[in-house]
Amino acid sequence: MNALAATNRNFRHAARILGLDSKLEKSLLIPFREIKVECTIPKDDGTLVSYVGFRIQHDNARGPMKGGIRYHPEVDPDEVNALAQLMTWKTAVANIPYGGAKGGIGCNPRDLSISELERLTRVFTQRIHDLIGIHRDVPAPDMGTNAQTMAWILDEYSKFHGHSPAVVTGKPIDLGGSLGRESATGLGVVFATESVLAEYGKSISGMKFVIQGFGNVGSWAAKLIHDRGGKVVAVSDITGAIKNPDGIDIPALLRYKESNASLKEFQGADSMDPNDLLVHECDVLIPCALGGVINKENAADVKAKFIIEAANHPTDPEADEILSNKGVVILPDIYANAGGVTVSYFEWVQNIQGFMWEEEKVNCELKRYMHKAFHDIKAMCQIHNCNLRMGAFTLGVNRVARATTLRGWEA
Repeated sequence: MNALAATNRNFRHAARILGLDSKLEKSLLIPFREIKVECTIPKDDGTLVSYVGFRIQHDNARGPMKGGIRYHPEVDPDEVNALAQLMTWKTAVANIPYGGAKGGIGCNPRDLSISELERLTRVFTQRIHDLIGIHRDVPAPDMGTNAQTMAWILDEYSKFHGHSPAVVTGKPIDLGGSLGRESATGLGVVFATESVLAEYGKSISGMKFVIQGFGNVGSWAAKLIHDRGGKVVAVSDITGAIKNPDGIDIPALLRYKESNASLKEFQGADSMDPNDLLVHECDVLIPCALGGVINKENAADVKAKFIIEAANHPTDPEADEILSNKGVVILPDIYANAGGVTVSYFEWVQNIQGFMWEEEKVNCELKRYMHKAFHDIKAMCQIHNCNLRMGAFTLGVNRVARATTLRGWEA
């Protein structure tokens, strides 16, 4: 099932549980605005090339829209639509005053030079500058984009609107980026994991973890789990998978990956088939890579007791049912990976105030938001007698529906 179908299904289920009016339900599903623009740039050799850029703005009932910009050759409109919608529910679950958006450009950033990427980013910003803004829509980095991309957007946007550091988040620190943003999603995953384990009288220390994906989120999560006494027994990324039943030395692995750009042939662990990673023996499984990796084919063989969804939509709805019947506790993506957007919110707040925080304050506030969101989800689970995924969806959808109704959507 694709991301959009799965997200819509979860939304409709939550709407049924909440008893939402059918007209309101339909209104909440339809995006507020879809933007599609043509971006033509001169390449370094002087030839002209055109790309299609787009931005889907899903909902702004609770505040400005928020979401990443990705540069990827296969940008699927359905997937972007689903991700924009997920951002609406995610920001509501975290209780930060945003709605959802998502966008990008259909290009392969690896095929473009730095100067070509800069020109493309500036042209894209020129096309959408009057549709984004500090109190309208605040982009952030996503696949294929980074802090430098945000710096170019900020500079181009400021030519039209004056110095506006709060127009994007995930910026370089020197241009008003927040301390703690780099580790935010991984740290949020760890706070979320602590919350759910505490519910079962357990803690990270001494538990066995398997982590799929060793990019920004996976590597930070692994490091922080290792620091808290957890045993990471297997990890994987696009270069391969490794395991060590006694626990991998994560600081050594991070140093190895830094110098070799690969997990292969790391001395402190044995290589394994990446396809076996998700069904490897462990207490906690953390998928940090792609969507749809846990499906009806492998769900029955998953040995973990807890799954923490650090990736977007890693578990198919069919797998959800199989795992629930086995008693596996799944912490849903719209809560588990909300650390990134929460610290993006802190960055935006700091920029608007013109007053920057210490990293300790950023992390302390993140912990408070993640723990509070978990307790709010648990309360919804008790009221509606549902699992954590529906607890999170009902919490998010209910907050957006209430804001929409209070603003008078039928007038």
